[in-house]
Amino acid sequence: MKLSKRVENLLPYLFVEISQKIAEKRARGEDIVSFAIGDPDIPTPPHVIDRLCQAAQDPANHRYPETEGLPELRQAIAEWYKKRFGVSLDADSEVLPLIGAKEGIAHIALCFIDLGDIALVPDPAYPVFSVSTMLVGGEPYYMPLTEENKFLPDLDAIPADVLKQSKLLWLNYPNNPTGAVADLDFFNKAVRFAQAHDLAICHDAPYSEVAYDGYQPVSFMQADGAKEIGVEFHSLSKSYNMTGWRIGMVVGNAEMIDALRRVKSNLDSGIPQAIQYAAIEALTGPQDCIQKHNAIYQRRRDLIIDILNSIGLDAKPPKAGLYIWAKVPQGYTSVDFTTDLLEKVGVAVTPGVGYGKNGEGYVRLSLTIPDAGLVKGLSKLAGWHDTRRRPFTSK
Repeated sequence: MKLSKRVENLLPYLFVEISQKIAEKRARGEDIVSFAIGDPDIPTPPHVIDRLCQAAQDPANHRYPETEGLPELRQAIAEWYKKRFGVSLDADSEVLPLIGAKEGIAHIALCFIDLGDIALVPDPAYPVFSVSTMLVGGEPYYMPLTEENKFLPDLDAIPADVLKQSKLLWLNYPNNPTGAVADLDFFNKAVRFAQAHDLAICHDAPYSEVAYDGYQPVSFMQADGAKEIGVEFHSLSKSYNMTGWRIGMVVGNAEMIDALRRVKSNLDSGIPQAIQYAAIEALTGPQDCIQKHNAIYQRRRDLIIDILNSIGLDAKPPKAGLYIWAKVPQGYTSVDFTTDLLEKVGVAVTPGVGYGKNGEGYVRLSLTIPDAGLVKGLSKLAGWHDTRRRPFTSK
């Protein structure tokens, strides 16, 4: 038996390795507090679960769903975009439900990338942008995101020969992992850039509803001409704590939406309809849960920022998203510091280099940790500083 080269060269997904290391230590009886993975610990709102249970009792929802989703769900998504961002969408041609945004992000590479084509990918970034490109035979060109540039890509710095081979431009704001945000001026510039170089834009926006201090993120679809050249991926996972139900959406350019619909119709059988009805309830029902959840995350953000700065990490409070992007202390690489925390005080964080070479020198901490674990984790972090131990080494 011989596996394909694409699989032989495929590294394990970052969070699989982290979860395995944590599980191994816990199996040995070690007390580990994990800030590593961004999976909301707050339950799905009760009214959404009630609708899910009700829909699950209907035999009509026990059968194969359609790839394009229920018309009612597409309409609910369109209405939500109109109410939240003032963006008008045709529910039939400009909206497509997804089995979580990650699924659509991975599959859209099949719609654009042929052998040798280039996708412009931020660095650091969500790994699926680059991995999906490589799996279909394309090549990622990494656009550095630096603190000096407010973690926005310098589009004008992309070489002309790269642009000639490029098909896709990936963007993601509020950003994972850096927590950076983008305004409409940046999105308008990105649209003009894409039009000038015949690029399609894919914007990943699952954190638009997780924001603090009164800030409200904008949507890429609000930019002038956005629907002419791009789509936006979104998710109910972070907005309504529905990661386990696997439901999201992509909206925007009708041709891009149709291409993804055709790919999906050949590869999956749609979203279970009971979950679709739960999504409709989330989008059209009471929205006060979002503000309540954000208040919890903001309190956690502030506590974590205070501790990190007190132990020598440079960390600024993000305006949005579920993550804190912190500089590691001088003398450490991101992996060294991650290993040191895990081995010395039993705290797991994510090394920045796991998101790309420009993530080196940083670690990412998630706000999705229950309060009891948070208190323990903050105490452990403070303990790391107080001991002033030397960096851990496995050599």
